[in-house]
Amino acid sequence: MKKPLLCFVSASVIAALSACSPAPESASTAQSTTEAAEQVSAQADYDNVLLAEYQGPYGGVPAFDKMDLALLKPALEKGMEIALADYEAIANNPEPATFENTIVEMERAGSELNRVFTYWGIWASNKSSPEFRAIQREMAPELSAFQSKITQNAKLFERVKSVYESDALASLTEEEQRIIWMAYNEFARNGAMLNEADKARYAQINQELAALHTQFSNNVLADEENYVLYITDEQLDGLPESFVKAAATMAEERGESGKYAITNTRSSMDPFLTYSTNRELREKVWRTYYSRGDNGDEFDNNELIKEILTLRHERVKLLGYDNYAQWRLEDRMAKTPENAMDLMNKVWPAAIARVEEEVADMQAIADAEGDDITIMPWDYRYYAEKVRQEKYALDSNEVKQYLQLDKLREAMFYVAGRLFNFEFTPVKEGKVPVFHEDVKVWEVNDKTSGKFIGLWYLDPFAREGKRSGAWATTYRSYTTFDGEKSVLSSNNSNFVKGAPGEATLISWDDAETYFHEFGHALHFLAADVKYPSSHSGVRDYTEFQSQLLERWLLTDEVINQFLVHYQTGEPIPPALVAKIKQASTFNEGFKTTEYMASAIMDLLYHTTDPALIEPDAFEREQLQALGMPEEIVMRHRSTQFGHVFSGEGYAAAYYGYMWAEVLTSDAAEAFAQAPGGFYDEEVGERLVKYLFAVRNAMDPAEAYRKFRGRDAKVEALMRDRGFPVSESKDDSK
Repeated sequence: MKKPLLCFVSASVIAALSACSPAPESASTAQSTTEAAEQVSAQADYDNVLLAEYQGPYGGVPAFDKMDLALLKPALEKGMEIALADYEAIANNPEPATFENTIVEMERAGSELNRVFTYWGIWASNKSSPEFRAIQREMAPELSAFQSKITQNAKLFERVKSVYESDALASLTEEEQRIIWMAYNEFARNGAMLNEADKARYAQINQELAALHTQFSNNVLADEENYVLYITDEQLDGLPESFVKAAATMAEERGESGKYAITNTRSSMDPFLTYSTNRELREKVWRTYYSRGDNGDEFDNNELIKEILTLRHERVKLLGYDNYAQWRLEDRMAKTPENAMDLMNKVWPAAIARVEEEVADMQAIADAEGDDITIMPWDYRYYAEKVRQEKYALDSNEVKQYLQLDKLREAMFYVAGRLFNFEFTPVKEGKVPVFHEDVKVWEVNDKTSGKFIGLWYLDPFAREGKRSGAWATTYRSYTTFDGEKSVLSSNNSNFVKGAPGEATLISWDDAETYFHEFGHALHFLAADVKYPSSHSGVRDYTEFQSQLLERWLLTDEVINQFLVHYQTGEPIPPALVAKIKQASTFNEGFKTTEYMASAIMDLLYHTTDPALIEPDAFEREQLQALGMPEEIVMRHRSTQFGHVFSGEGYAAAYYGYMWAEVLTSDAAEAFAQAPGGFYDEEVGERLVKYLFAVRNAMDPAEAYRKFRGRDAKVEALMRDRGFPVSESKDDSK
């Protein structure tokens, strides 16, 4: 999951923002600064709905029905003004710094701007437009400068440092100690101790990066929107009926009635490459998709990558680090890029060895059918499907008939009920504002007590202006320090909507993704923490909970109740389920290798001197040195690698999915070995208590040890993927 916001200004702005720069010293007294903050807040233009507190039911909800792009820039400017006044008041408090008057007040600061970013996130991810992108380009550097004025405010840092070094720290709760550590760490790691000249350069770098990240993201989106392939009836051979109907609908929506639209997104590309018998078209669709941001035109991202890497490198050199990855991983579970790469190196040889086996199987079928080809990247999915049918008699299109989007949603609710005691009830249409007619909302309550937990929004379908992929986010997180706040959580996907009146059918991989993202939502909904900063994530840990939830898709309880044929309503046959389970590690070479290629390249980009990098050549040369199979490309080629180059959340940290997968595999074995299996009450109770409810209020490594009784073992991952396992004396990750 990637947060769709440019930044999170929640009440600890400090814990949520990455690198920033110096605030000018304020000459005002603490008293006058406090008065100024109150005056600014009192003068806030609350006629601007983007700034206003949420109104309506459920403790207030975002006014998505009143979003007006004309309000965005004024709201951002006013929100920044209010937030800066909040922080200046804290920095200039004449009283000695304490947890309450410094850290807690920082938790409260910036609430108006945080609400603005709820709406910003919707425009950026769910309903982008050229008009919004113009505002985004203009405001990204301004937002970066604003962040700098907070995280490098010398007086504010001194107060945080004083609390961090105080003897009173020992008397605070574990959560309170952790948010103090996070606040101090963000200041210290983001230039608070630099001299004034270096602080100024640090701030300038951040502003330049903010603009480049935005441009990178918008370039990818432009290529996704600009390249749509329209095909005709004669070119449909092999494509499933459900896909054909959906493609016809998409073409009609784009004014091309009578044709079929293959959009430049994974949800459209993947099934086309799997089923189309037209090799020439497969190559065209493949090249178009994997060339996003790499077409030598105004939307080309190669030069942007070099600029981004150069600036990141310069910035961390100011802080005394050798490379960006060293700085980034210091406070992650991996701690060092060497540890992260070590995990990659343990798995990579087995992955590419499996690819060699998979390609041999595919080539044998192509030869037997007289196709007279050598397997190429645009052939991989097509012939892999043939191998699947031959080896396991498993037809992905047959499986798809039992994977209805609505039924899978019910399955997720069932799992949430069994593990978390949650009950989901549809909210009557019109009661809660939404930003698009496709968005539906559910009320979440505790099944036993009836206590209201929060709302769950679902925006499932692809459309123009919506970024590709799937993600989860919150519009409000659970806290108790200023009165109990309920959760407003959201899942967002890009499924191809079924034809009018027909079920939306998805692939098994997409069903896993659906469960994955719902795992993030459950992580939000299950939270039991006091402070907003406890929701900040450790990137190589936050994917763990969502990856783990995927495992419940294959439980008998889900299979027997919710996987029913979209036409007949008949349950999926046991023989077909057996085939699915037997084929669970099928094509694992492809899936692991395409992901790991991206993760390894990310680490290489951020541990290499940028002066030595020309992105297009660097990608080719490094992958060749790794022995990358020529039949596969990176899951995210460099020029479209938004996780890494459209922001810094996953930069030098894309390996985190694999790190989290080790935890996932190990935790799944705890359930598999329990008397009650995946619904074992005792293990489930530990799951909720230590892996979901605690969020980031406890060190993730310690939280996992409390759940499992030990550290995770990488061998569990190898077993999961069907790779050879050699147990060692010290087999902890």
